[in-house]
Amino acid sequence: MKKILCIGDLALDVIAQLKESINYGNDTASRISTHPGGQAANVSTWITRTNTKAQLVARVGNDPVGFALISDLDKYGVEHLNLMRSGRPTGVVVILVDANGERTMFPDNGANADLEVNDLPPLVGIDGVYVSGYALLDFRSRDAVLAMIKKVKAAGIPLFFDPTTTGAMKIVTREEVLSWVGLMDAILLNAEEAIYLGDSTDLDIAQKNLKEYTPLVVIKLGSRGAMAVFGNDSARVPAVTTNVVDTTGAGDSFAAGFIPMWLETRDLEAALSAGTSLAAKCVATVGARPPLN
Repeated sequence: MKKILCIGDLALDVIAQLKESINYGNDTASRISTHPGGQAANVSTWITRTNTKAQLVARVGNDPVGFALISDLDKYGVEHLNLMRSGRPTGVVVILVDANGERTMFPDNGANADLEVNDLPPLVGIDGVYVSGYALLDFRSRDAVLAMIKKVKAAGIPLFFDPTTTGAMKIVTREEVLSWVGLMDAILLNAEEAIYLGDSTDLDIAQKNLKEYTPLVVIKLGSRGAMAVFGNDSARVPAVTTNVVDTTGAGDSFAAGFIPMWLETRDLEAALSAGTSLAAKCVATVGARPPLN
């Protein structure tokens, strides 16, 4: 059984499902729920649903939320070491979900900002490493994560990178994000992110431009499926039809389906299909994690 190490973030998601347009400066009817979240943590929990082991590198605060999030990881069987080592509070992401299931996020990285290079566990037995863009975009954790990436590369383990949203990326220059892409063996991103980083509104051209930095480029197309290119091979698959309730965690679940299948088969179409299949399960429920039952 393969094992994927996920580096980045663990947080609490506070999801507000809006029943109407926002009444700015006034009340807006909504349904509010809380869920375990964090990009890297979400990926790790979905990975456990693919007959693959997962281990998480992140941080939580020494607070009730932190204890609850660690307990939740244990229920999924996600491995972790020394998550609770920070004086900062646990990270929180406030998520607004509109009537179409589209989400808008307000992240506070919290304790995840305090990652250190010695948080990286021994790499023996690790088959692939997923890196959350939030861990590199936060200047407080950036150096530590870059040092971790250097160790992973030295060990010859493939690196998979999700750069996060265009809004989050714009706190640094596009050139800096691309310098991180150049360290990776693969990048997984959505169409908007591909257009931004690939510097073209034509996705095929954007994908080709990104391939100058990393050999495997995977673009998630939402309801239109996903596409990828590796070397001279390319593939595209349709989305799996489902009832969309909440798109929170869709990209995370896609990564969790794609990465293990790619490592196992090196088959683009099979890996894309595995990603879209898991993403369809994610968007059919509220929250970014798989059901525990």
